[in-house]
Amino acid sequence: MNIIIPMAGMGKRMRPHTLTTPKPLIPIAGKSIVQRLVEDILATCNEKVEEIAFIISPDFGKKVETHLVEVAKNLGAKGVIAYQKEPLGTAHAILCASEQLSGNVFIAFADTLFRATFSIDTNKDAIVWTQKVEEPSQFGVVKLNANNEIEAFVEKPRQFVSDLAIIGVYYFKDGVGLKKQLQRLIDEGIQQKGEYQITDAMDHMLKQGIKFYTGQVDEWLDCGNKDATVYTNQRVLEIKKNTEKLMAASAKLQNSVIIQPCYIGENVVISNSVIGPHVSVEHSVTISDSRIRNSILQADSIVKDALIQNSLLGKNVNYTEKPRELSLGDFSTQS
Repeated sequence: MNIIIPMAGMGKRMRPHTLTTPKPLIPIAGKSIVQRLVEDILATCNEKVEEIAFIISPDFGKKVETHLVEVAKNLGAKGVIAYQKEPLGTAHAILCASEQLSGNVFIAFADTLFRATFSIDTNKDAIVWTQKVEEPSQFGVVKLNANNEIEAFVEKPRQFVSDLAIIGVYYFKDGVGLKKQLQRLIDEGIQQKGEYQITDAMDHMLKQGIKFYTGQVDEWLDCGNKDATVYTNQRVLEIKKNTEKLMAASAKLQNSVIIQPCYIGENVVISNSVIGPHVSVEHSVTISDSRIRNSILQADSIVKDALIQNSLLGKNVNYTEKPRELSLGDFSTQS
């Protein structure tokens, strides 16, 4: 089996955090989003993964490419870098890894994580993973027939069709057949709002008799904006607290309290502070005289005299809150 991870988007909803770091490389509990995504996928596979293709922008740079290849290598697969030079849609992005579109193929877009207990049924033609949502009009959804097979893909339905939202995770038994359908969109100029979409390819495959099934994840964790990413960090810490080592041996705590679950990275120094719950502190961060909860602090940052919650700090941040002078009378309330 091959895995394809389209991740060439610029992450504009995550600005300013994506100005120097591609969104899929933002850390969640000590590992990049894309690394956690690949680990989640591998946990569902019953067969060996040969290659993992990461579809990136050429602007990401060699450091990012090296990291991605290393992620694949550490998980027992060959890492392959493919480039999407223009943002021309999901189908175009997948086709950029055309050499990996052979045999069984698993595709997952790198702005989402999921928690799941399923195993991929490689005997099925195709599987589209979904999650029940309260507002299906904001998503692409699948419509099922009486046999629980997908009979239609509907983009942002105005009237209720289904509450099963497509989360951007797919399995195809015939990668070559998928490649032909994606290329057909390009050759015939079949676009939606100027982009080539995978749902158009899947619609045509349905009409040709390919059977699509839906798989449901236990939890869908979005990383599309700051608040969603901070929440995803919270959930991953809860999920991994008993299975991963979340405190580095090199971390130094001085007169401080860690309220678990938290991730504390290598060479972190924390003094006179209370950290947690649900805080990820990446490597080489220094924190003093602060109270931090439900936040992500990225590498090489310095935080002093701060009260921080529901926050995402980038790399090499130097943040100190200014002391305040107060004069409050009896029975005052200040917040």
